[in-house]
Amino acid sequence: MSNSSGFSLPSHKFFETNSMFLLLGIVVAIAIGGIVEIVPLFYLKNTIEEVKGVRPYSPLELAGFNIYVREGCYLCHSQMIRPLRDEVERYGHYSLAAESMYDHPFQWGSKRNGPDLARIGGKYSDDWHLAHMADPRSVSPASIMPGYPFLAQTPLDYKHIDEDLIALRRVGVPYTQEAIDHAVDDLRAQGGAKGGDALKARYSKVIVRDVSGNPNGEITEADALIAYLQQLGSHVDFKLYNDAANIR
Repeated sequence: MSNSSGFSLPSHKFFETNSMFLLLGIVVAIAIGGIVEIVPLFYLKNTIEEVKGVRPYSPLELAGFNIYVREGCYLCHSQMIRPLRDEVERYGHYSLAAESMYDHPFQWGSKRNGPDLARIGGKYSDDWHLAHMADPRSVSPASIMPGYPFLAQTPLDYKHIDEDLIALRRVGVPYTQEAIDHAVDDLRAQGGAKGGDALKARYSKVIVRDVSGNPNGEITEADALIAYLQQLGSHVDFKLYNDAANIR
C-alpha cells in the first residue's frame, strides 16, 4: 500500500491473519499508554492543586457527611459542576478537585434526579432545609424527593466521632491531635453549646447552629446534615482564586 507521494506504508496483513500477534500488539500498545499515564504520578508530590480556604470537615459537618452517604443522597444529587456554560450559569463556579480532596468517599455522583449540590451552602436558610427534609414539596412543589422527617427527631450518635477523625487522618486528612482530642466538644459547640471560639479557631468559616430547636438542646441528625449542606461550596473565595489563576 502506498500514498500519493510514493511512500510505502507497512502492510497490516501479517497482524490481521495472525490473531496472537495482533493480541500481543494490542497488549503492548495498552501497556505503553498506561506507563505514560501512570509513571509521572509517582514523581508528583500532589496531583491536586492546593486551593486556599479548603479545610477538613468539622466534627458536626463530618457527622452530616456520614448521614448524607448513609441515606444515599449521592444517588440523586451530584457534587460536580462541569466547566460548561450552562452548568456554570445554573449552579455557579465549576468544581475544583481540591474541594473534595478530603471526601472519603467522594460525592461527585453519577446522575441528577435533583439539582447539583456543590454550591448549595448558604443558598437557603437552615429553616428551609429543615422544612425540605420534613416535606420536600412544602418548599419545592415539583420535587420528587422522599421526605426525611425522622432526621429532626433522631438524636445524633456522636460518641465515637473522634474515631472517625482518627480514621480519616490515617488516609491523609490533616486532622491535628488537638482536633481529635476536642472532637466531641467541637461537635457540641457547633450544635449550639458553649465553646464556639475554640471551634472557630480550628475550623475556618464554621457556623454555629441549633437547627432543630429542641428545648433540651439535643443535637439531631438533621442538625448534622444541614451543617454539612450549608458548608458545601463555601470554603473557597472564587474571586481570589480567579485573580490568582489569572496572575499565573
